[in-house]
Amino acid sequence: MSSANSAPLRRAARLSVAPMMDWTDRHCRYLHRLLTHEALLYTEMVTAPALVRGHALHLLDFSPDEHPIALQLGGSDPAELAKAARLGFEAGYDEINLNVGCPSDRVQSGTFGAVLMKNPALVAECCGAMMEAVPIEVTVKCRIGVDDQTPEEVLPEFLARVGAVGVQRFIIHARMAWLKGLSPKENRDIPPLNYDLVVQMKQLFPALHLSVNGGIDTLDQAVDFLDRGLDGVMIGRAAYHNPGGVLAQVDSRVFGTADPTATTEQAVHAMLPYIEAHLATGGRLHQITRHMLGLFSGRPGARGWRRVLSEGATRPTAGPELVLEALSQITAAPVG
Repeated sequence: MSSANSAPLRRAARLSVAPMMDWTDRHCRYLHRLLTHEALLYTEMVTAPALVRGHALHLLDFSPDEHPIALQLGGSDPAELAKAARLGFEAGYDEINLNVGCPSDRVQSGTFGAVLMKNPALVAECCGAMMEAVPIEVTVKCRIGVDDQTPEEVLPEFLARVGAVGVQRFIIHARMAWLKGLSPKENRDIPPLNYDLVVQMKQLFPALHLSVNGGIDTLDQAVDFLDRGLDGVMIGRAAYHNPGGVLAQVDSRVFGTADPTATTEQAVHAMLPYIEAHLATGGRLHQITRHMLGLFSGRPGARGWRRVLSEGATRPTAGPELVLEALSQITAAPVG
């Protein structure tokens, strides 16, 4: 893909929200897009077999309002990934991302995710096949290594091998993945972070667009990584659990544009038409509000907000009025 076509995505990738299983579904992404017009959003990982063999095309559903948006694929068969990438392109995604970082047992049994760090030649083959199949950018999200690998040796080799087929943008989770002995949750916390190695990779591969991921909790940290020369920062759990605190000022602080909502309360009101449309098609309120629980994290009334939504949103008749009731917990809370 031409550098002209990739320029808007590279700009958006200065700050991105990580793909997170069971979390970054289309309802979550719609909420996040109300808080930031600029950041790049990622889907949950969708496996290539589910799309190609299982014909689960509903997994590709998203709102046009979510752009710029990337589809993350899991898989290790080049031909199957190429077909899945084509389906993603035809569905309207702006980018196709290959998961080379997930350490779960289910992913390992399918020979994809973090285990692919051991086979950069196969990753390169997969990416090459996808790049031939679609005219949009193909990117990779990886770890710094797995198990007994030496990150300082395997990460530059991985970037060189995969970069040689034309992949120009990588998101690097700055932790090892231990495929045996640690759960996926433990793999997000226990292996030590090595941010300096990711910065060194940017110095070693100045032509590549490199984003850092892992353990980044605040916009201050994100801006610091950009100031250190990295091209982008990907934030995961902090953006999900505290979207109002992390995402609502991204546009002004990272992109130099106006923030889309002056207050988080305004974002809640902006969600109401979306909620009504979802309910009109047979959806349930909790499918959306479960992603909104952290909107007022750390603010007076936040506990009441969470309580009203948690207790009421699963009721079959729950609707927008419950969201407004929960919001009253914030507006009625004493300040200071």
